[in-house]
Amino acid sequence: MNQWDDERLMVKIAQMYYHENMSQSQISDRLGIYRTTISRMLKKARENGIVTININSKFNYCYELEDELEKGFGLKECIVVPENTGAEKNGKKAVAKAGAEFLKRIAKDGDNIGFAWGSTIAYLSDELKNCRSISMNVVPLVGGPGNIVSDYHVNSILSKVSKAFNCKAHYLYAPAITEKKETKEAIISDYNFTGILKLWDKINIAVLGIGAPSKSSNMIWMGFFQDEDFTYLEKENVVGDICSRFYDINGKLIESDINDRTIAIELEKLRGVEYSIGIAESLEKVPAILGALRGKFINTLITTEQTAKLLLDFNK
Repeated sequence: MNQWDDERLMVKIAQMYYHENMSQSQISDRLGIYRTTISRMLKKARENGIVTININSKFNYCYELEDELEKGFGLKECIVVPENTGAEKNGKKAVAKAGAEFLKRIAKDGDNIGFAWGSTIAYLSDELKNCRSISMNVVPLVGGPGNIVSDYHVNSILSKVSKAFNCKAHYLYAPAITEKKETKEAIISDYNFTGILKLWDKINIAVLGIGAPSKSSNMIWMGFFQDEDFTYLEKENVVGDICSRFYDINGKLIESDINDRTIAIELEKLRGVEYSIGIAESLEKVPAILGALRGKFINTLITTEQTAKLLLDFNK
């Protein structure tokens, strides 16, 4: 077969496959050519530039940001919410809605899904609409803070999620951080807590907010820390927390007596979870998100277009 015959056949096959939406089997029957030959020629048509594929979308820039973040940090998936879909008005609710849709897509029978607490995760639970029933467990990954809006409490979140999916919820009636180490030790050694500990070893999906602790943050009104605690965190260059466990810009975990008083899953466990989903946005949280990515505490990121751009710039 000379060059003209070869190219003509490639074009013919490409037109039938891409323009006429014929299957390879149909083309094989029509032209009397083996399917393996058709597959080879379609591949060759792309390699030779006879067939080019263009993806046209007004959201292309966000898809490019997703691709750059996925490749740059080895993410399983990244979702960047475009600014012109409401994220510029209320980024937190926008990423929460995207997180709800993602969870509905990946959740399946037999899952053990862990949840953190906070406003973003609470908004996510509110967005779980028209869900199918799934036989799975939903589990708290951290105790509940004391002085907090009840809707943001991990048990309130679990209640909404379990109703949405018609699944089983396990509740944790303990603070995220105790006043004394001995109190924590007594709680986690109690018979009623052992079931939660066992479930933490079985978590295959974790739904996580990412905090940016500072004196201006909501940590003070939660009543978690004293001034000396904040002083220590600042000294250790803490940039973020997940489930009330703290780390620096490089994802190094901070060891402190706060850790000894914290009732939450160990962040090291999140590195082995099938989907460890970080949901966060805003300029203030960029260092916290970057630290979580570098520490490999999350393998899936849901954020806004503006935050994604800032994150990539900050990582240069």
